[in-house]
Amino acid sequence: MTPHNEAEKNQIAKTVIMPGDPLRAKYIAENFLEDYKLVNQVRNMYAYTGKYNGKEVTVMASGMGMPSIGIYSYELFKFYDVDKIIRVGSAGSYTKDLNLYDVVLVNGCYSESSYAKTQNGCEDNMMYASDNLNFYIKQAAQENNIPITIANVHSSDVFYKENNNYKELYEKYGCMCVEMESFALFHNANILNKKAACILTISDSLVTNEETSPEERQNSFNKMIELALKSL
Repeated sequence: MTPHNEAEKNQIAKTVIMPGDPLRAKYIAENFLEDYKLVNQVRNMYAYTGKYNGKEVTVMASGMGMPSIGIYSYELFKFYDVDKIIRVGSAGSYTKDLNLYDVVLVNGCYSESSYAKTQNGCEDNMMYASDNLNFYIKQAAQENNIPITIANVHSSDVFYKENNNYKELYEKYGCMCVEMESFALFHNANILNKKAACILTISDSLVTNEETSPEERQNSFNKMIELALKSL
């Protein structure tokens, strides 16, 4: 156990699917897992362990932002001996080439965040997903006819920016969309010699100003969820 996770070590699977929203974790468990059990509810950050196609998997929420996923992913890797974490989340599009509900597999993420520097002195502003995990996710996408876009993303500390320079980030770093967690997740995986990946669903567009409702973000991202689970 940790200050943030009441589960016993043997109650957390070696592979964790990690949405941001605790209610999305509940939705995934109830709709995709068999024989699932609630193993953590400290701070209402729900974690469920069950089986998908006979394989044990834990679904645990990360909360919003890098400090939050930084805590939960580090503890899972370090203290629960988790091998792989696949984040499933929402993102805002920086280009009209990505539309609502499109699925993005993250290759690398750029961030202005001080998370890595504060954590261990790393000054890199790009972090990358595990090639091995991404290979299996791409294979699952092909086998199950799930269209994906492989892209770099912007991992931001700030949701409400006074001066949004998303066009510059798209042009300079190839960031096709924005989210708020993968940079910290990838960093933790790197320093602890673990594997991490991130699959995103476009929930809104900074180009067209289209957006999905909170309920749609919670319950309607099934392609992304299925892809993460089928890659197991």
